[in-house]
Amino acid sequence: MASAKVAKALELTPSQDDPAQAFKSILSNIKTLSSPTDITADLTAIADAIFAAQLGLVPTRSILADLTTTLESISNHDVWISVGQHVVSIISGSTSLSSSLLEVSAGLRGLVATAHEANGDFLDAAKALAEIPLDSSQRRMADADKVRIWIRIVRNYLEVEDGTAAEAYLNKLKNVMHDIEDPELNLHFKLSAARIQDSKRQFLAAAQSYHDISFSLAIAEDERLHTLAMAIKCAILAPAGPPRSRILGRLYKDERSAGLDEFGILEKMFLNRLLAPAEVDKFAKGLAPHQLATTMDGSTVLAMAVVEHNLLGASRLYSNIGFDALGLLLGLDSDKVEDTTAKMIEQGRLTGSIDQIDRIIYFESGEASGEKGSGRAEVLAGKEMRRWDSNVQGLSEYVERLTDSLQAEFPEFVASQITV
Repeated sequence: MASAKVAKALELTPSQDDPAQAFKSILSNIKTLSSPTDITADLTAIADAIFAAQLGLVPTRSILADLTTTLESISNHDVWISVGQHVVSIISGSTSLSSSLLEVSAGLRGLVATAHEANGDFLDAAKALAEIPLDSSQRRMADADKVRIWIRIVRNYLEVEDGTAAEAYLNKLKNVMHDIEDPELNLHFKLSAARIQDSKRQFLAAAQSYHDISFSLAIAEDERLHTLAMAIKCAILAPAGPPRSRILGRLYKDERSAGLDEFGILEKMFLNRLLAPAEVDKFAKGLAPHQLATTMDGSTVLAMAVVEHNLLGASRLYSNIGFDALGLLLGLDSDKVEDTTAKMIEQGRLTGSIDQIDRIIYFESGEASGEKGSGRAEVLAGKEMRRWDSNVQGLSEYVERLTDSLQAEFPEFVASQITV
């Protein structure tokens, strides 16, 4: 129910020479006529009176535009939501009004969405923006204006970790972004795409996208560093293998990385050093919830990335190792060690072979190609014997070089000690 002053003003409106101007006068003086506690009820009553007056389309549109402006001048976002939704529901409930007041309805929905964003209700904000009509015969919008709305929807869905809904609107953006020259809109599009890749655990692609964005001069220096940190996090979470090694190399060689908290673990991963649990726990504190999500086998994305990295690091230290010994090194049981190693070899992220009878893993030197099936080492007859012969030959050649050096420096000592 409206307050006494507003109710009295509304009663006098029909008798005025210009009722439309009378409504505008009430709206312009609303802060004098109403109080903060009554403002929602008063504006709702004014809106009802405007529609009840049936002043005609043009005056009604003009008064509602003033109502929208009045709402924007009030610092209470809950008032925006309550009154805005009330007016939109009236417009939507009438076939004639819904087609004639599209601009007013769109403005109010945008205002409601802004209020939801300010209140942290991002899902409600996305839904309000999604209801804005973008294509109709009564209202034409430029592609840039559509893009602004779609980007807001994408960002709001990402705030509530709904990557599927966000991607649906990103796909709409892909159809028009080639015609958009606004650098800010293009930046937001690229950032939204990177965040969706991140949310879908496409960490290699996300790391690449974040790193590219970190060079943009359209954002502040601290934002560029934040984006670089996101790139490092995604690279660390990516599956171990040649593609990840390449992106780790790019990030490690970026001079800005050395000043970030994530540089320590980045350096160890790039140099294929084993990671300690304490380092991993410290890194985990800076990750987003979806980056710590549990996978189908019960482990987290981070845990799996660390296990695969340490397994890759172990392949640089050992030519062969038993299942149980490697399990102790990785913190896994022997069955899990075998499964993880077999998967990495099969996917071309690790070169080697597995002897299931003797329960030994043989690592091969050199980088895997990253192509499926390329990691399986060829098992050739007498391979180990040839390796043994090669090692013996190398040792013999080293001893011969050492003897020649001694003979050149100390011929008398060599003559007295070595029998030829």
